[in-house]
Amino acid sequence: MQVNVAESVQKAAGSLPDPKLSLGIENYPISGMDRWSMTRESMTMQRLALMQEVPNRAKRDAQVASAQARVDRERAALVLQRLQIRQELSLAWIAAQAVEQREILLTELLAENQRLQDSLPARVAGGTAQAGDLLVAEQEALTLTDRRDDLQRDRAKARAALRRWVGSRADEALQGDPGPLTRPVAQLRTELANHAELELYPAMQSMARAESREAQSETRGDWAWEIAYSRRDRRWGDMVSFQVTFDLPWQKDRRQVPMIEAKRHELERLDAEREDVARRHLQELDDSAAELQALNSQIDRLQTAGLQLVRNRAALALSNYRSAKGDLSAVLSARAQVLETRMRLIDLGAQRDSLVARLNSLIAD
Repeated sequence: MQVNVAESVQKAAGSLPDPKLSLGIENYPISGMDRWSMTRESMTMQRLALMQEVPNRAKRDAQVASAQARVDRERAALVLQRLQIRQELSLAWIAAQAVEQREILLTELLAENQRLQDSLPARVAGGTAQAGDLLVAEQEALTLTDRRDDLQRDRAKARAALRRWVGSRADEALQGDPGPLTRPVAQLRTELANHAELELYPAMQSMARAESREAQSETRGDWAWEIAYSRRDRRWGDMVSFQVTFDLPWQKDRRQVPMIEAKRHELERLDAEREDVARRHLQELDDSAAELQALNSQIDRLQTAGLQLVRNRAALALSNYRSAKGDLSAVLSARAQVLETRMRLIDLGAQRDSLVARLNSLIAD
């Protein structure tokens, strides 16, 4: 919408102002013998005039350049907005997927807990389990059910966040994965000057330079021409007049020079702001690269060693319990550790996917 507005304004930039039409009566007597008469006084006339103001060429050229720079700025802002929307959509999708993965994991554990509860009465009757084990299993089921309720709440919130971007499609099943990093970090660092936010500044700087030239053009002054037709009584005859007027910017130090200095300071501010934004984004990129490396290492470590260790511990605890060498609390504790490890793996994966989504939204394709 803003691009359309800027393009519409651009069409009018640099054009001459609308001409002015004036109608009037000149030298109409209001005293003396000829008062209130339009015909007895030779200088009384009906006047019709057309006047056109003509801003100087430098001002009109600066207005054209400023309008074009404003269009470029709005286009760059539109690209930035689209990238931000794509990023927010990706983050909402990743969050919704992670919640569903956690819920699936918890559902599996609840089913496993139910199988344990179903087997305990026979084990208690056979003397391989204690009567209190059933209470311990039921306690775990209550804890898991509470966590499932929390996850169902989180899923509803995640779907609501996703619905903001895709509407009713947010209720569809989530398929696929967020995708890999489209540009390596080294390439992102090299192309950081093309960051979507930094792309705004060339247009803003061009607009500031055009406004500075427009302020400088005020020192030259504008001019205008006027042609008039004056009708008198037929005894005197009609008249035509033509005149040209010029602006005289004789107070430059008080009027034009301060405006020129203000525009120059604005351009300097934009230069400094762009440099600061570039440095900030470089720092954020370095921070993201370090965080991405750490997340990859943690995920690899959990997948290759950590998860297998806790699973082995849980299997050993279950084996000891079945052979009456251990108690049920050790089994549930080991199984809870497996759950937390798998939950952490989901969390780390979501963090990595979110970070990749942000990195993919830095530069427009």
